Amino acid sequence: MPEQQPNRPNFLVVLADQLTAALLPAVLGGRDPSPVIVPNLTDLAGQGVVFGNAYTNSPLCGPSRAALMSGLLPTISGVYDNACEWHADTPTFGHRLRLAGYRTILSGKMHFVGPDQLHGFEERLTTDIYPADFSWVPDWLHPEIRPDWYHSMDSVHQAGPVVRSNQIDYDEEVAFATRRKLYDLARTRDGRPFCMLVSFTHPHDPFNIGQEWWDRYADVPIPSPQVDLAQDPHPAVIRIREACGIAADPATPQAALRARRAYFGAISYIDHQVGRLRAVLQETGLDRNTVIVFTSDHGEMLGEHGLWYKMSFHEGASRVPLIFSGLDFFRPRIVRDAVSLVDVGETLCTLAGAPPAPRTDGRSLVPHLNGLGGHDGVFGEYCGEGTTAPVSMIRRGQWKFIHTPGEPDQLFDLNDDPDETRNLNGSNAAVAILAAFREETHKKWDYARITRDVIASQKRRQLVSRALAMGTCTHWDYQPLPNAHNAYIRNHKPLETLEAEARLYPPSVR
Repeated sequence: MPEQQPNRPNFLVVLADQLTAALLPAVLGGRDPSPVIVPNLTDLAGQGVVFGNAYTNSPLCGPSRAALMSGLLPTISGVYDNACEWHADTPTFGHRLRLAGYRTILSGKMHFVGPDQLHGFEERLTTDIYPADFSWVPDWLHPEIRPDWYHSMDSVHQAGPVVRSNQIDYDEEVAFATRRKLYDLARTRDGRPFCMLVSFTHPHDPFNIGQEWWDRYADVPIPSPQVDLAQDPHPAVIRIREACGIAADPATPQAALRARRAYFGAISYIDHQVGRLRAVLQETGLDRNTVIVFTSDHGEMLGEHGLWYKMSFHEGASRVPLIFSGLDFFRPRIVRDAVSLVDVGETLCTLAGAPPAPRTDGRSLVPHLNGLGGHDGVFGEYCGEGTTAPVSMIRRGQWKFIHTPGEPDQLFDLNDDPDETRNLNGSNAAVAILAAFREETHKKWDYARITRDVIASQKRRQLVSRALAMGTCTHWDYQPLPNAHNAYIRNHKPLETLEAEARLYPPSVR
């Protein structure tokens, strides 16, 4: 079999869903003491570069994943919410890596909406957990109407251990398909390096997890939310609470603690899956030339500031773990500069020598990985449910600035106030800083135009969705079709050849 070209690393990108960095141990970019038990991620961090201030570019699944894949902010890609089509002519790091000679594989959830369900991936191993159509379109013109697909507090009220759930079923399928494909890659190398994106749905709500992971926290003190709902909360908090039904159906302290315990258990479950994937890499020898990237699409508020779920640029929902691991490639370190998910694809393409994108909002993290410094700054946008106007965020240095037309600005000094309890808007000491951020914000974003574009997009998709529900419906959901004709033992090759190709020996025997 042809051997992989030297100095061309494989990439195993592991994407958790709704995993906040704020509750992780300090070695992973969080704070100690942390209640979370994550031995595999801790070990992974010890063999690579941890970005302690990594952020989503949009605190919602679809727009965040589109930013990760395309390197474009939502107002540029047009992926405003979870029901926006990912246009097939938008280049992703999957396309660019294929041009560089990579084999690209997707296993798990990505929130692709529309008929293109690959977006640069050569293979896709599973279907998605969520619909690929326009059924989840928000309606900024009618915010008083709460669709039945919005988050609700049922996830919190019903929190606890389960034998099985939709989410467990899905992630077990993703885990099995991924491990099997890694074995296949090890025994059927075609000379190309690979990039495999593995996307789990945990620890995303509902807050249910298997008994094993629930019991893991039986003797661990579960901390209550540290920041209560303020006496005079910001309008952003009020609208998100209304959108998710938090104000109308609040969680009891007992329910909140059960939800947090289940969430911690789900993080440990993801940690376990990371360990199983690393074990396959080591068993097959693929670990010698594979860079592992671990991150999440956004975080989870978990009751902080009176909020659950995401949709917010508070640290709980917007800051995510980001690790690039591989002792043969990087010296272990923690980077404190602010970076974001749009930078990840640009970094993979730089390491692979892939061609440039026609446009990108991302910047390569390779200087950071090599200990040479790098950029410090993040732009964020939110145009989904739970708002009726574009929300923008700038994170740079010690500062986080959040602007929404018609609402008071928010400015936080994260060095002095990591829990974001003191909005410096109106502070005499921050007048100049606020003025500079406001000027930059209005130069970068045309809020009136963005609002018109988002509402026009919502109207188009609402009409199309209603029409496609009439008569015969052709679904866009991805259907993985295994080729049973070439599976196991058939007559398409001599038996001796089939058996020889299927044998995978330990690296020491090869």
